Amino acid sequence: MSPHPLLPRLVFALLCLTAGLARAAEPKSFPMPAAAPAAKPAAAVESTVVKIFSTIRFPDPYKPWTKQQPRETSGTGVIIEGKRILTNAHVVGYASQVQVQANLSGDKIPATVEAIAPGIDLAILKLEDESFFDNRAPLARATKLPAVKDAVLVYGFPTGGSNLSITKGIVSRIEFALYNFPTSGLRIQIDAAINPGNSGGPAVADDKMIGLAFSRLGGGDNIGYIIPCEEIDLFLKDAADGRYEGKPAMFDALQTFENPALRPFLKVDRTVQGMIVTQADTADPAYPLRPWDIVTKIGDTPIDNEGMVKVGDIRVRFQYLIQKVARAGKLPLTLVRAGKEMTVELPVAPRRPMLIPDLEGAYPQYFIYGPIVFSTATQIFLGGLNNAAVGLAAAASPLSQRRSDRPAFDGEGLVVVSSPFFPHKLVNNYSQVQSAVIDKVNGVKIKNLAHLVETLRDLKDEFVVFEFGGRRFETPVFRRADMVAATEDILNDNGVRAQASPELLALWNKKSAGGN
Repeated sequence: MSPHPLLPRLVFALLCLTAGLARAAEPKSFPMPAAAPAAKPAAAVESTVVKIFSTIRFPDPYKPWTKQQPRETSGTGVIIEGKRILTNAHVVGYASQVQVQANLSGDKIPATVEAIAPGIDLAILKLEDESFFDNRAPLARATKLPAVKDAVLVYGFPTGGSNLSITKGIVSRIEFALYNFPTSGLRIQIDAAINPGNSGGPAVADDKMIGLAFSRLGGGDNIGYIIPCEEIDLFLKDAADGRYEGKPAMFDALQTFENPALRPFLKVDRTVQGMIVTQADTADPAYPLRPWDIVTKIGDTPIDNEGMVKVGDIRVRFQYLIQKVARAGKLPLTLVRAGKEMTVELPVAPRRPMLIPDLEGAYPQYFIYGPIVFSTATQIFLGGLNNAAVGLAAAASPLSQRRSDRPAFDGEGLVVVSSPFFPHKLVNNYSQVQSAVIDKVNGVKIKNLAHLVETLRDLKDEFVVFEFGGRRFETPVFRRADMVAATEDILNDNGVRAQASPELLALWNKKSAGGN
C-alpha cells in the first residue's frame, strides 16, 4: 500500500521542529551589529551647505560721516578645503556681523570675512570655532566645465522657509560675461529656480560642485546663473596670500568686423578676421594699440569677426583667454595695422585707474568745514545721481564730462559737496550746491580731498572763496574765521561725532592750532 501523500511533509516538519528545539537549547549568541550604511552622496552634500546671517551697513555717500541703517540679510555658503566657507561677496559685503548655521542645526557660529572679491562676487569666511568642521568634510569641486543639458541640483536657503531647499534643472548655456564692472568671467546659466537667499549655495552635478549660485534674471522664469569652479579656483589661488588682486583685463573699445564696408575701407581681404580697435585705452605713444588696428589672435588662438573664440565645445568672447594667456601683466596679441601683420605685448591689469573710482568695500572719506560737507566723488555717489544726470550734463559738471576718465595725474580725485548745507546763518541766501565739484579755493586748483584739507588748513586770507567746475553754480564766499568758529557747534547740533574721517582729521590738526 502506498504511503499517505501527507506523510513526507509531516516527517519534514518534525525534522525542522527537532532541529529548532536543539538550537534553542544551545547558549544564545548575539550577532555583531551590521556596519552603518555609508552616507548617501546627497546627504554628504547637504552636510556641507550652511546658512549665513549677515548684519550689513552700507556706506551713505550723501551723509559720509555715518552709515546706512543696518540690514539683516541671509544667504548660503558651502564648506571648502582649509576649514573655510565659500559664499558670494554680496552676502557678506559691508557686514558688521556674520554668523553661520549648519543644516539641521540650531547653533549660529560667529564668522569673519577672510577675503572678498566684489568684482567676481566671491568671498571666503573663517569661523571662530573651527571644531564646526570636525564632522563636516568639504564639498569636492569638479575639475572641468559641465556640458549643456547636464542635470544640476542647486542647494540653498531661499526665502519662503527655513529648511534647506534643493531645486533641479539643467545647464542651459555657458558664456563669458560681465559680472561687476570691470570684472568679467565665465558664467553658467541654468534653469533651476534661484531666489533671494540661494546666493552662495553650491550647484552640484554627480555629487561634485560645478559652481556657486549668485544671480537670477529679473523678470525671467527659472533663469539663474552660477559661478563655475574655474572662476572659483582662480579666486582661491589669488587670495591664498590673504589679499585678492583680481583678474587681468583689457579696457580698449572694440567693434566687430562684420559690416561689409569695413573690409575695403581697411584694405584687407577676407582671410583677415578679428576685432577692430575703435579707441585705445590711452593715447600714450608707447601704448601698443591704435585705432583701426584689427586684433586677429590672442596668444595662438584666432579671433573671429564677432570677437569669439572656440574653447572645447563652447564659443565664448575672446577676452576669456586673457586670464589664461597673460603673463606678468603682458598679453600677447597678433594684429593687422595698415595691411601688415605684427605681434604686440599689451599691458593688462585687474582694474583700470579711474578718476571716479569704486569704493571697493571701503567707506567714503569726508571733511566738514563750517556748514559744508566735502567728499570724494565715487561710483556709488554717482550712481545715486541718475535722476540728476541730465542736469549735470547741462551744467557741464566734471561728474558728467569726466565720468570714464583716467586720472590726469597721480592722486587726482574729484572733490564734491556731498550733502545739502547744514542749517546755519552762514549759508543764508546761498543756493544749495550739493553734487558740485570743487575747482578752486581762493584761486588754488584743488587736486583731491587731502589737498583741499591742506589748502583750507593753511589759509591766512580773511575770506574763503569756493569755485565750482562747470556752469550754473554760484560762487559762495565766507569769512574764514566764521567758518572755523562755527564748525564745532554745527557738528554738535547735527550729532556728527567727528569733523573728518580719521586720516583727514589728522591732516587738518597737523597745523590747525597755529594756522587757523
